[in-house]
Amino acid sequence: MEKEYNNLFRNINKSLNGEDIKMLSPLQLAYIGDAVYELFIRTYLLDSSMPVKKLHNETTQYVKAKSQSDIIHALEDALTEEEKDLVRRGRNAKTNSMPKNAELIDYKYATGFESLMGYLYLTGKDERMEELFEKIVNLSIDN
Repeated sequence: MEKEYNNLFRNINKSLNGEDIKMLSPLQLAYIGDAVYELFIRTYLLDSSMPVKKLHNETTQYVKAKSQSDIIHALEDALTEEEKDLVRRGRNAKTNSMPKNAELIDYKYATGFESLMGYLYLTGKDERMEELFEKIVNLSIDN
């Protein structure tokens, strides 16, 4: 029998409970969601026969703001009302930075997407993340 996987990273900060996570700003959720999503994509694309430069280029196709914006639009019908609200809060969050290589609207939707990923990760909704990631990798990313 396989040993159940325990998420080492989520256990690093034991002071965050459910109420604390709900109080985090959408930008704080997006901060962690960005890292979680990129790690997922890097892990998904990892292939021992692929050079690192090619891995990086492939990863970029999934993690850039335009792609994340397209992804969240494609997932919209699959999201719960709570998840849509998290995306909306992230999208509408006031940022002090301007995107360098993206349209502002794509950047805002990407922030909403990352907020959702951060929330799902921090609240331990691994099965839901897995469902959404399955849908994401089945989308056609051609940006």
